[in-house]
Amino acid sequence: MSILQNAQAVLKLYSADCLELTVTDVARRLDMPKANASRLMKAMRDTGMLSTIGDTMRHRPGTVMLDLAAIFRRSSRLISRASEAVSTLSNQFGHTGYISILDRQEVTAVADFPGTNALRVVSNIGRRLSAHQSATGRSILARMSDDEIAALYEDQSLTGSLRSQLSQIRRNGFAASSQESTAGVDAIAVAVGDPATHEIISLCIVYPHGIVDDDGRKQMLKALARAAGEIAADFGDSAFVAPNLE
Repeated sequence: MSILQNAQAVLKLYSADCLELTVTDVARRLDMPKANASRLMKAMRDTGMLSTIGDTMRHRPGTVMLDLAAIFRRSSRLISRASEAVSTLSNQFGHTGYISILDRQEVTAVADFPGTNALRVVSNIGRRLSAHQSATGRSILARMSDDEIAALYEDQSLTGSLRSQLSQIRRNGFAASSQESTAGVDAIAVAVGDPATHEIISLCIVYPHGIVDDDGRKQMLKALARAAGEIAADFGDSAFVAPNLE
């Protein structure tokens, strides 16, 4: 692999469950010689992609990555507009909200809005989920054609079951999950796009499984559908399917 591919591989090791790495960690997890891992991480430190933690040999993402993440969010009118909507919904219902994007077969949150209820779902920023195993991921995948799904997933047994799920999401206009990615956590998600930039994002609300009844879920879905519909109208998203609230 090129040095850029290796650097990307290192950065993708970081997650909500892995906040720091040593040279030994990288060498083991990427199956590369320790000397190569050391040279790679030094180059990443020199460019600001990584920084050491105090006087230790532990590394975390560098400030340049933080700057780029902020720039990425600000550079997208769609993410900015959706962030305003999800922030309002999070405050209204007290549950955590997310804006997520698709990255090949994974989905990752690019903005989160912590809930205010005493019992709420904590932030998952930095945690990557399999797209086909999450409401956010499926809401975005449902915007793709069957041919695009087949090209993305070569496993025919998977694409068969996934195709059925996505067909239902296209009819309903939203995706839902119940204790799927995380035990005790449910989610509802709606995807919108910007035809001008070809961006597609998912607006999602997550909430504890045991404290929201059917009526509460319908109220959140109604509000989420209204917010997503307004965004779709503003951006001319003709592919948007208004969620079926029946």
